[in-house]
Amino acid sequence: MGAVKEYDAKLDSRKRLTIREAEHDHYHVQEFEDGTIVLEPRVLVSPNALTAETLRDADAGRKLRVFETAEELFEDLES
Repeated sequence: MGAVKEYDAKLDSRKRLTIREAEHDHYHVQEFEDGTIVLEPRVLVSPNALTAETLRDADAGRKLRVFETAEELFEDLES
């Protein structure tokens, strides 16, 4: 997969990096020993938006279903 955007960035005096035209507010960050940094967008969901079944499964430590999109997550709430 080719890069959609590519640019050089610099940390500011408070050690922050700016992502230009970021499409998401939250990211999961992975830093590797070789200096590579990987950012993956995250969508935060209110606990009130989760179904009771999902909360029970989480409390019981069961493996939760992985959703590809936020729309897929909320499909069962719409019906």
